[in-house]
Amino acid sequence: MKVLLLCVGLLNSATDSTKTELLNEVVITANRSANQEFQTPNSVKILNKKYLKTYAPRTAPEALMGINGVFVQKTNHGGGSPFVRGLTGNQTLLLVDGIRLSNSTFRYGPNQYFTTIDPFSIEKIEVLKGGGSVQYGSDALSGTIQVFTAEPEFDTKLKINILGRIATQGMEQTARGEINYGGEKMAISGSFGYRNFGDLVSGKLTGRQSPSGYDEQMGNLKAKVKLGKGILTMAHQYFKANNVPVYHKVTLENFAINEFQLQRRNLSYVKFNQKNRSKIFNEVSVTGSLQTTYEGRNSQKNGSIRLIQETDKVYTKGLTTNIFSEFSKKWTANSGIEIYHDLVRSSKIDRPASIASSEAPKSLRGLYPDNSTFLNYSLYSLHQFTQNHWQFSAGMRYNGFSIIVPDETIGQTNLTPQALVPNVSVSYIIGSKSNIYTSYNAGFRTPNVDDLGTLGIVDFRYELPTNNLKPEKSNNYELGYKFRTNRFSVATALYYSNLRDLIARVKVPNQVINGYNVYQKENIEQANIKGIEAEFEGILTKELKTYGGVSYTYGQNITKNEPMRRIPPLNGRFGVEYRKSNFFVRPELLFASKQDRLAQGDKDDNRIGKNGTAAWQIVNLYSGYEYKWLNISVSAQNLTNKDYRTHGSGINGVGRSLWITLNVVI
Repeated sequence: MKVLLLCVGLLNSATDSTKTELLNEVVITANRSANQEFQTPNSVKILNKKYLKTYAPRTAPEALMGINGVFVQKTNHGGGSPFVRGLTGNQTLLLVDGIRLSNSTFRYGPNQYFTTIDPFSIEKIEVLKGGGSVQYGSDALSGTIQVFTAEPEFDTKLKINILGRIATQGMEQTARGEINYGGEKMAISGSFGYRNFGDLVSGKLTGRQSPSGYDEQMGNLKAKVKLGKGILTMAHQYFKANNVPVYHKVTLENFAINEFQLQRRNLSYVKFNQKNRSKIFNEVSVTGSLQTTYEGRNSQKNGSIRLIQETDKVYTKGLTTNIFSEFSKKWTANSGIEIYHDLVRSSKIDRPASIASSEAPKSLRGLYPDNSTFLNYSLYSLHQFTQNHWQFSAGMRYNGFSIIVPDETIGQTNLTPQALVPNVSVSYIIGSKSNIYTSYNAGFRTPNVDDLGTLGIVDFRYELPTNNLKPEKSNNYELGYKFRTNRFSVATALYYSNLRDLIARVKVPNQVINGYNVYQKENIEQANIKGIEAEFEGILTKELKTYGGVSYTYGQNITKNEPMRRIPPLNGRFGVEYRKSNFFVRPELLFASKQDRLAQGDKDDNRIGKNGTAAWQIVNLYSGYEYKWLNISVSAQNLTNKDYRTHGSGINGVGRSLWITLNVVI
């Protein structure tokens, strides 16, 4: 009680000019238009540029570690898959600059694709929890994560940024250069970086985890041109990671080599945005995009003389149009059309491991049927109404698909699934301090090429293709409360999701291939997920603030009468921050309880085991100083050298270590 009274007294002593950041950001993802986070009838988490600069995350997924309601699983050091309210992989939608990063080969369960976004290029990350299908289409069963990359600015001088980062025990060496220039009618920015990551060194019991190190390169180019009343944006993003080991496969599954030999993504897009005086066409945005993802995998068993090389390429063309309408001061809307088309090329080569061998390589069927196509087209309309203290939101999306999978083993699959999904929410806002809201979001995920065409070893199973699947569906309900003053903010939410027609792997009786049990996918499962999230931020003095959050997720597979797979445990973080002039220091505690509430699939997973994942607590310290042309940031992680693993991961977290970043502005 004394501590509580002291905090209240300090809060009251803070100056009126000091404001918390929680709930005061502008969010775009929730309604496809700018709205203040406080007024949004959804649970939204925003990582702004200041936040990203403070934490200096190693990768895009690691930026989300500790975020309330998000849990990051790492299959390997070069991966990182965010869980949003218990779901991840192809059941959580990923976007970059309004363009779908998720494509038709995204896998069920954790994947590594979010790491293909250059963390130094990110201006902001928005996490929309519990929604996104009406706003953005398929895959948003549990939520949507969108990355916004930095924009070049008009009327600015030539500026050059040179960044370097090192970590103890050889865990990172990074060099990056960036150039920016803004004229009256044109602005341009470009960057290139090279990064080398040594083996991840964990806590005192495990130490160096080898092999886990790799290297990567990334580049970005973006230009903006004023054309009459509009702005034309042209951008290109490039990412390449080389020889990323899958650590648990090598250490636990008798592999001499198991790696992502190459992970590459190229995204080019052109966007035209224009504001008008028209009520219906108040703002019009058109985006055309071309994205290519390349995934290469090498595997070789111990004692084997054969090396398996697999390659998957996905070529995605996209065209989106969004129209913002302001019919009156009380009624606004976003409506549009979206079209995406995937072409999947997949191959496998079985070759002698020795380069001295004269035996010719054998070409085999790839993980997916070669030349599979996936057409995704949709219409949507989202509306917002305000009346006194009340705010109403409602929307609808029609989504159609044409999926062609020319499989040699089961014949060609032609599917044309469709979906019509709504959302609706009601908020009661009292002044500028309180917002109580309730919302309903329908979600869906259409079966993709990975669901229909996979043939080969996935995790610890051998999977066969199928040709008869329908969309997964979810109904998401939420009751939330947001409160803010200049010196204290809190956001909390209760949520419940019902999932049906879930696509699950079903064991084929009495079949074993290469020592692996054989599975095939079917729409057979129903599940429920419910949970609670809460976070706060308080100003103690003008220089000192405290913050924290905790989330709990409970998932139950109704069909199997067992827990859902990979559900994160109770987790959260608490910390304080002292910031004065150009200096800050931010110690914090991250924690997760044990997770021994397991599905049978968890118990069979060698990354988890029959006893589940142990509880852990780690202490990190972040600090930085900025002086004119020099910015220094220091991250001291896991000060107690705790040996820990986030639930479902294939590699342990980093041990006691120091990461130093220098950024020079010329």
